[in-house]
Amino acid sequence: MAYVRCQRCGRPTCPECQRPAAVGVQCVDCVAQAAKETRGARTVFGGAVRGGRPVVTLTIVGMCVVSWVLQLSTGGAWTQQWAFSPAIGEVEPWRFLTAAFLHSTTPLHIMFNMYALWLVGPFLEQAFGRGRFLALYLLAAFGGSVGVLLLADPLGPSWNTGVVGASGAVFGLFGAIIPVLRRMGRNAGQIVVLIAINMALPFLVPNIAWQAHIGGLVVGLVIGAGFAAAPRDKQKLVGWALPAAVGVVLVALTVWKYSSVDYLALF
Repeated sequence: MAYVRCQRCGRPTCPECQRPAAVGVQCVDCVAQAAKETRGARTVFGGAVRGGRPVVTLTIVGMCVVSWVLQLSTGGAWTQQWAFSPAIGEVEPWRFLTAAFLHSTTPLHIMFNMYALWLVGPFLEQAFGRGRFLALYLLAAFGGSVGVLLLADPLGPSWNTGVVGASGAVFGLFGAIIPVLRRMGRNAGQIVVLIAINMALPFLVPNIAWQAHIGGLVVGLVIGAGFAAAPRDKQKLVGWALPAAVGVVLVALTVWKYSSVDYLALF
């Protein structure tokens, strides 16, 4: 059996292990090593270029749909277990996030939020990469609940009113896409108009948590602007440092709000 030497490492390789190269052949080990060393294609924002479906966006949609079905099938017990209100958030802090996967029992609420998520989610997931997009979504959802908390009156009904919906997270995506489009030289006017229309809805339609819209929007603007402005060589650092910093600020605001409540006045 004739052996040919690998053009990269110089070791002899059998015909079954030979892989065509630009010049000569390479062994399977060198081909595998080269694949590891080759840097994958990146978007202008540092996200890994991937084909196929937007996995994170579809997963979020699926979780919301499953959760909504559970809300209907349990007669509201699932909603009561995971919905957020400022009064319960202090003792069950996970509700700051879980409320974003719940919706009212009317189909229009979840249909609108999921449609809005589908409009901007895949684009931002591709631009930022899966990890940073997920961080953006969860922090915007958290920020929406923090917005409700900060603007609630401990002595009023808003302190005990339950809040559900992915609107805070969706508004975070709306906020993040503005600096992204500007960085790409594209017009963000339509998104701004969409945000303005949705901000006006609470004045026309009752029982809409506009506070969550504001909280999510602010978080999305901050994170989106940071990701869009990060220099190429600092994108990885900003990708984890900025979400961590935003998370710390949100936690600090939450602790401050709860610590400023005069609980004796509530009784």
